[in-house]
Amino acid sequence: MDNEFIEKGDAPETVVQPKKKAKKNGSKGNFLISLVNGEFLTKEFVLNNLSFIFYMIFMLLLLVAKGYYGKQLTKNVDTSQKELNEILGDFVAKKALLEEKTRRIQLVEELAPHGLKETVNPTKVIRLSKDNE
Repeated sequence: MDNEFIEKGDAPETVVQPKKKAKKNGSKGNFLISLVNGEFLTKEFVLNNLSFIFYMIFMLLLLVAKGYYGKQLTKNVDTSQKELNEILGDFVAKKALLEEKTRRIQLVEELAPHGLKETVNPTKVIRLSKDNE
């Protein structure tokens, strides 16, 4: 009697009909179709949470703006570093030129025509003590 065909009129009162199970694949398909069609925007859930959706969009815009701002800062740092390196190179070159022109031997040679000579005696320092004041 398990597999026998029972006509509708012949079925006993105690026979329980099996329940149909809901298909989960169909709900995913329906959601995907409503997403593509744009029907999900008219649903009550979205309308109730519209302020949160706008907040999330605003936060995403801030995230993108932060990325662009970071790139701009990096670019500015790189150009400033290049300018600093150029200025540092000029400084080193000018300092080397100054040291070359102010060497003791060269100064003696340049000042000799003016009658200035290098001293042979060391300089003497006169110090006063505070008691003599």
